[in-house]
Amino acid sequence: MAERRRGDVVVSQCTSCEGVFLQRSDLGNLVEAENDWHQHTGPKTTPMPRITADMTAPPPAKPRARAYVETLFD
Repeated sequence: MAERRRGDVVVSQCTSCEGVFLQRSDLGNLVEAENDWHQHTGPKTTPMPRITADMTAPPPAKPRARAYVETLFD
């Protein structure tokens, strides 16, 4: 078993079957962390800049994890 600690949560993952195991209290902490993660994910709109000939494309953005749980297994 490989243990990972993120804040108050300890997640154990089996190295052979990759099953995920945690304490019941840690599940509650994960749910709270997941809710906090999504709290401010409403639509974020900013005006598009005016396109001009001297503009270059920005570098690709690093994709943000879709959920807090995804960050446990980076």
